[in-house]
Amino acid sequence: MRKKMLTALFFLALPVAVVAGPFDDLATVEVLPGWRAANGDHIAGLRITLEEGWKTYWRAPGDAGIPPQFSFASSDNITSVTPHWPVPQIFDQNGMRSIGYTDSVVVPITVASADTDAPIQISGDLHIGVCEDICIPVSLSFNAMLPVTGSRDTSIAAALIDRPLNRDEANVGAVTCAIAPISDGLRVTTAIDLPATGTSEVVVIETADPLVWVSEADVARTGDRLLATVDMVHTSGVAFALDRSAMRITVLGSQSAVDIRGCSAG
Repeated sequence: MRKKMLTALFFLALPVAVVAGPFDDLATVEVLPGWRAANGDHIAGLRITLEEGWKTYWRAPGDAGIPPQFSFASSDNITSVTPHWPVPQIFDQNGMRSIGYTDSVVVPITVASADTDAPIQISGDLHIGVCEDICIPVSLSFNAMLPVTGSRDTSIAAALIDRPLNRDEANVGAVTCAIAPISDGLRVTTAIDLPATGTSEVVVIETADPLVWVSEADVARTGDRLLATVDMVHTSGVAFALDRSAMRITVLGSQSAVDIRGCSAG
């Protein structure tokens, strides 16, 4: 398990800015302008298209993946951007699991602005990992104007529909997290009252701190109770406090996926 952690930290340390030349055509990014919602937010999308046979990663990519990073520093009239990730696929390669997408994916984004009656300039960079037999970090730039008016985009709408169910939609009951110390961090056991989401359920647990590494979950199910146990270690080796309310638990099953925010003491 710790060997996988070191592999993941190695990928995180790779300098995305050095990619150039022959790797430029492995992936492209396109801004889908989308439409302005009634509350003033703008619904747009980023379409990532990959070379045939290559894949890229979900927000929590697994130990064998490279986490995507967005930068909107060059934008104008933007106060916040919230991505909405479609349900990803599970990949197993050389005994390591990764989570992501093949061919192409549309990532819807909700863009909040200071002036909802003005156009929005969305400019920045997307840093992703793309993998075939090897994994390569790639940097992509985008620049577009999001108009005050606009039409509903079927690609964005379909990606918004293809999301994990929330707690109410999936009939989730109690969700608890029991925490125990280990030599270099914490062991967290999550118990979820949840009807089966299909076969081969995968549970992904995230914290609010990107510097906390979380292992792949050991998963077991008894009836409508799903148990998932992970180890958490701070990348600097220091002790850390875990905020249960900020944890994010995603269940990926063969029939459905579920997104759960927070858990209570177990």
